[in-house]
Amino acid sequence: MEEERKMSIKIALAGNPNCGKTTMFNDLTGSSQYVGNWPGVTVEKKEGKLRGHKDVIITDLPGIYSLSPYTLEEVVSRDYLLKEKPDAVINLVDGTNLERNLYLTTQILELGIPVVLAVNMIDLVAKNGDKINTQKLGQMLGCEVVEASALKGKGSMQAAEKAIALAKAGAAAQPKHEFSKQVEQALDAIADAAPGVENNQRWYAIKLFERDEKVLEQFEAEGRNLQPIERITSVLEEELDDDSESIITNERYEYIAKLMKSCVNKRSKGMTTSDKIDRIVTNRWLALPIFAAVMFVVYFISVSWIGTIVTDWTNDTFFGEWIQPAVGGWLEAIGAADWLNGLVVDGIIGGVGAVLGFVPQMFILFFFLSILEDCGYMARVAFIMDRIFRKFGLSGKSFIPMLISSGCGVPGIMATKTIENEKDRRMTVMTTTFIPCGAKLPVIALIGGAMFPSIFWMAPAMYFLGIVAVIISGIILKKTKMFAGDPAPFVMELPQYHFPAPKGVLIHMWERGKAFIIKAGTVIFVACGLIWFLSSFGFTSEGFGMVEETESMLAAIGRFIAPIFAPLGFGNWQAAVATVSGLVAKENVVGTFGVLLGLGGDVTESDPGLLAQISAMFPYGAAALSFLVFNLLCAPCFAAIGAIRREMASAKWTWFAIGYQTVLAYAAALMINQIGGLLTGGLSFGIGTVVAILVLALLIFLLFRPGTRNRSSSLRRAGASA
Repeated sequence: MEEERKMSIKIALAGNPNCGKTTMFNDLTGSSQYVGNWPGVTVEKKEGKLRGHKDVIITDLPGIYSLSPYTLEEVVSRDYLLKEKPDAVINLVDGTNLERNLYLTTQILELGIPVVLAVNMIDLVAKNGDKINTQKLGQMLGCEVVEASALKGKGSMQAAEKAIALAKAGAAAQPKHEFSKQVEQALDAIADAAPGVENNQRWYAIKLFERDEKVLEQFEAEGRNLQPIERITSVLEEELDDDSESIITNERYEYIAKLMKSCVNKRSKGMTTSDKIDRIVTNRWLALPIFAAVMFVVYFISVSWIGTIVTDWTNDTFFGEWIQPAVGGWLEAIGAADWLNGLVVDGIIGGVGAVLGFVPQMFILFFFLSILEDCGYMARVAFIMDRIFRKFGLSGKSFIPMLISSGCGVPGIMATKTIENEKDRRMTVMTTTFIPCGAKLPVIALIGGAMFPSIFWMAPAMYFLGIVAVIISGIILKKTKMFAGDPAPFVMELPQYHFPAPKGVLIHMWERGKAFIIKAGTVIFVACGLIWFLSSFGFTSEGFGMVEETESMLAAIGRFIAPIFAPLGFGNWQAAVATVSGLVAKENVVGTFGVLLGLGGDVTESDPGLLAQISAMFPYGAAALSFLVFNLLCAPCFAAIGAIRREMASAKWTWFAIGYQTVLAYAAALMINQIGGLLTGGLSFGIGTVVAILVLALLIFLLFRPGTRNRSSSLRRAGASA
C-alpha cells in the first residue's frame, strides 16, 4: 500500500467546516475509502481512491478556518500540506459564505502547491439571486476555479480532473494578491533576513512576521538568528499601531473585500430561506422545545416504534425461530457434545444474537441523526446549546463531542481536541460519555421494553437524562478550583439549510453502524463465550465440570460483588455480573442477559419468559430504572476509557474521570431506587432511604453553593472571527 501511494497522484481536499467537504469526498471516492488516524494523533484521517482513477488518492483534511497552529486540526492540515507535499489541492469553499471561506484560500495559495478552487453550493447561490463571476475570481486569485454542487454530484469530478492536470503539469498556483506597500516591504526584508528557505519563501516570511509559534521553533532549532526579523516586525507594529498577526489578518480581509466587490453580485435583498427558518429554530424561547421535540421524535421512531417492530422480528423470528433451532438441530444430528451445543447455541448465538437483534434500531437512529447533521440543523443545535451551556460553566464547543458521542463515545472523546481551554476540555472529556451512545441503546430498549412497555417516551428521556447529567456536572465542577474560570468563547459557521444527500446519509449511517457490528463479531463474541463458560462450569464435590447456573463460577463471582449494588435495587448476581461485563462493552449487558437467561435471540419484551425473569430481578419499577440509569452514567467501556487516558495524558486525571462518573452514577441510582421505591411502595423507609436523602441534600448543596472565583484570564482564539 505504501509503495502504491508513492506512485500515485496525491490530491488534498481542504476547506472550512460545514462547507460540504465530506459530501464531495464521498462523491469523489464512493466506497473506496479507508479511515485511520493521522500519525501520532487521534484526529481522523480519511483517504480514498478517486472513482475511475486507481492512481489518484484523495485525502480529506480536517475542516479548518486557517493554517495558523491553534487547534490540532489546523496543525495536522498544515503539516500535511507542508511536509507531505500533495501534488494538488482542491480548496472547497461555501459559495453562500464566500467572504469567510476565502480567508483560508489566500493562505493555501501561498504554499506553492497547484490549487483548484471549487465554489460549492452554487445552486443555493443562484437560488438566493446572487451571482459569482468565477472566471474573474480565478484570474484575480491566480488559480483554477470550478462551480460545484457536491450535494447534487455536480462539479466534483471536474475539480478533480483539473487538479490531476495541474499535478501532472507541475503548474503551481501563482497568487496575485499583494498586501499594502508597508507590509510588502517588511516581508521582503524578512525574506532577505531568512536565507536558505528554498521553497515557500513568501509563506515563511509571512509566518515569521506573524510570529508563528511552529515556524519560530523550526528556525530556532536550525540555529537561525531571529533578532533582525523581530526588529523588522516590531518597527512595523509600532508604525501601524497593531500586532503583526492582526495586521496580516486585516490585509487579507481587505484583499478579500476587493475580490467580493469585483467578482460577486449580491442581488438578494430580503431574508434567505435559511434565515427565515433560523428565526424559528434558534429563537430564544422556541429553540429548546423544538430541539426536544425533534429528538423525541427521532428516539421514539428509532426505539419505541419502527425500531421495536424490526428488532422484535430479528430476535423472535430470525434468531429465536430460525437460527438457534437450525444450528441446535444440526449439532445434535452430527452428534456434537452437549457442552459444544450449549456454547454455540446458548453462548455465542444467544449472546451475540441478543446484541445484534438491536442493530435495526441503531441503524434507524443513525439514519435520522445523519439527516439532521447533513441538513445543517445540528450546527444550529450547537449554537443553541452554547447559550445554555455557558450559564452552567461549559462552552458550546462541548456539545460537538457530545453530539458525536450519540454514535460512539470514543470519537466523541477524541473530538474534545478542538477545545482550546484545558479546563473546559478536561471537563468535556469527563462528561461527554453521559450521552447515550449506540452501544447503550440496546440496554435502554431491553429494560424499557421489559419493565416499562407502556412508557413510550423512555428512550428520549434517557437521552435528555444524559444532557441533564452534563449540566449538573458543569455546575458542580466549575465551582471547584480545578475547573474554575470562564468558558472558552464559541464561534462557528451556520451553513445554509439544504436537503441531505442520500448517498452521504447512507455512508454516514453505515460508518457508525459498522463499528457496532464489528464489535459484536469480535469483542462481544469472545465475551459471550467467556460468560457462557463461567456460567456453565464450576467446582463441586466431584471436581470441576459442568454445573447448574446457580452453582457456576460466574454465580460465585456475582454473589461476591452483588452486595455493592444491593442499595441500588439490583442485588441479584445476574444483574451485578451484567453491569460489570458492561465495562468491556456496554452491549455486553444485553449479551450477558441473553446467555444467563437461556433465551438467546428471544431477548424482547414480547417473550413472557424474559419478562417474568426480569421482573424477578427487578421486583419494582424504581429498581429497574436504577439499573438502567447506573449503566448509562457509570464509567464507559474499556475502549472509551483508553480514549480518556490518551486525551487526558495523565493516569491521575483518568482515574479521577472514571471515579467521578461512577460516583455520580451510583448516587443517581441510589436516589432513584431508595426515594423512588419509597414513593411507589416498592420499599419501606430504612437506612438506605436516609442515606439517599443525605446524598440528595449534598447534591443540592454542591449545585447552589458559591463558586471558586478565578480572576486570571488569558486571550484565547475562538476558532474563527465573525
